[in-house]
Amino acid sequence: MTLTLHSAVSRFSGRTLWRIRAIVRRLAGAVLTVVVATFAVYAALAAAPGDPALALAGRNPTPERIAQLHQELGLDRPLVVRYFDWLSGLPRGDLGQSIVYRNSSVADLLGPRFGTTVFLVVYAAVLILLLGLLLGVLGGAFRRLNGPMAALTSVALAIPGFVAAPILVSALALGLGWFPAVGAGSGFTDQLWHLTLPALALAIGWCAWLAQITRTSLRAEKASEHVGTATGRGLPPVTVFRRHVLRNAAIPISTVYGLTVAGLLAGAAVVEQAFGIDGLGTLMLRSVSAKDYNVVLAVASLIIIAFVVTTQLVDALHTVLDPRLRTKGGRK
Repeated sequence: MTLTLHSAVSRFSGRTLWRIRAIVRRLAGAVLTVVVATFAVYAALAAAPGDPALALAGRNPTPERIAQLHQELGLDRPLVVRYFDWLSGLPRGDLGQSIVYRNSSVADLLGPRFGTTVFLVVYAAVLILLLGLLLGVLGGAFRRLNGPMAALTSVALAIPGFVAAPILVSALALGLGWFPAVGAGSGFTDQLWHLTLPALALAIGWCAWLAQITRTSLRAEKASEHVGTATGRGLPPVTVFRRHVLRNAAIPISTVYGLTVAGLLAGAAVVEQAFGIDGLGTLMLRSVSAKDYNVVLAVASLIIIAFVVTTQLVDALHTVLDPRLRTKGGRK
């Protein structure tokens, strides 16, 4: 009895220690990813042509004036020193000051725009999930619909957001007058109305990608041996599809959807520009052209963190869908 209890405690302690180590490794990897990615953005921005001091110096600036602005803005210091000064402020929530908007902190610039972009991204993510799964399930579950769904998703996949935007505006905004062509609106209902076309433009390509992955995964699972066995045992088709086809196909589908959601924040910039929405993407594009380092880094960090968090959530979802991943190394 004592030996059995000791063995059980040892196994429990071993599993707990392994899980703690796995969590620490994941957190360390996430932090390292954010640091390396943001430094790469910072270095690329510094290497790009242009000088933010020139935009602030006025017409015909003297070299002395340019040097003075460089000193005031801290641009005369080494790139690595400037980056780690910015990085050290993140734990305190200090995103620094904007170079272009001299009297505004980066946090003040991001605040009112953050909600608009998040609304747009969440709206697009919901459309992708609903329409992508619907088209994919129709094509994967019904043989007669496989061809039409494949053709439809192939066409949609070839339409990027900056092409979909003017098409939607011409057809649904200017032509039929169903939706406004510009702006983000105010209040939930008004925002929902204003951001419908931008969300569709942002979602259309990703929706087609998810539909294709869903259709392919479902058809592959339907052709697998264990599904044939379940069918041969006389299980109802709906039960076979739900328990054996859809559940196993959910792993690649969730992976693709997670990466899709992670990429929406970056893709929102083009759509915001096309529809005149003053969101994070529009702010970032303006800041890149002006080499406003702190603003670009702040928005880039949000995109990178969203990507890292989303991928971690997808990994966690995989452990729920696949019991083999709940044990060390996938072994019982």
